[in-house]
Amino acid sequence: MEAYNTARPSITCNFSLLELNESYYCNESSTSGGLLEVNRHYFIGLLLSCLYTVLLFPIGFIGNIMILVVNIRFREKMTIPDLYFINLAAADLILVADSLIEVFNLNEKYYDITILCTFMSLFLQINMYSSIFFLTWMSFDRYIALTKVMKSNIFRTKEHARLSCGLIWMASISATLLPFTAVQVQHTEDGHFCFADVKEIQWLEITLGFIIPFAIIGLCYSLIIRVLIRAHKHRQLRPRRQKALRMIVVVVLVFFICWLPENVFISIGLLQNTDGQQDNESFRHSHPLTGHIVNLAAFSNSCLNPLIYSFLGETFREKLRLYIKDRRNMSALNRFCQASLKSVIPESTEHSEVKYNSGV
Repeated sequence: MEAYNTARPSITCNFSLLELNESYYCNESSTSGGLLEVNRHYFIGLLLSCLYTVLLFPIGFIGNIMILVVNIRFREKMTIPDLYFINLAAADLILVADSLIEVFNLNEKYYDITILCTFMSLFLQINMYSSIFFLTWMSFDRYIALTKVMKSNIFRTKEHARLSCGLIWMASISATLLPFTAVQVQHTEDGHFCFADVKEIQWLEITLGFIIPFAIIGLCYSLIIRVLIRAHKHRQLRPRRQKALRMIVVVVLVFFICWLPENVFISIGLLQNTDGQQDNESFRHSHPLTGHIVNLAAFSNSCLNPLIYSFLGETFREKLRLYIKDRRNMSALNRFCQASLKSVIPESTEHSEVKYNSGV
């Protein structure tokens, strides 16, 4: 994920010397036009941020929490794909909670504080790496389940799945912290250094966090397609596995669609700075609205995953129905208990008042 530097695009006023009047003339038309352009971009970005906050943020925040709560409530019914999806929901929840600060960073003032810029970038990178690593491993897991290679009945157990989730989180944190530590050592004396603005870090995000994983995912699904064609001819594919595969395919496609603009935007900025310019400030500052839109598209991925999981996840829908039914039963029991208490408390109060009055 890309972070922005502190300065907004500057609008300069061109002065020219008029020899006859011996005075300066300011070209106010260029200044006013530039200000109007900046204000237009600002208000469009603000409108898009408000739409994201009203429409997508509640879905992403509440939806990912519900995925975690429902699956933990019925953990005895948790399948191996469910285990991967709740870890993906945890990563998405981190990004959704962090996105409210990012989407309203329209004038880039949040990055005046170097430590804030760095820690925000660390959270975003960990989420990005964990999301794509989980999706890559889930694609590989689907290939193993469908082809029954590597003795999948022994290999695909919940214990191995939990171990895989732990290793994926460790890999995501390492892929973020190790480059961060190396870069911090090189910029110890730079007081205005932001971790996310380093070109090497951005190239690492694009290659390790997008290109390589999707090459692996593409290979897995090309092999899976061959298995599906063969199974379709012999009618050997189980409906449950077919539905799980369909859900993972949709999640991967949505991730690709949402994160592709962000990675293309960063790549273009980096390629334009191969001539020795510092960072990619000029590209980002010359396209502030485009940069804001690709950021919102990337954040939207974490908000759309709960919808995909709810509509395509048959197991989750059944768990959600049971969870809502249990909550209703608990609510009905609470209402019954409160009604019973209300029917008892007034009688005891009235009895005590009569006893008190008779004593007087």
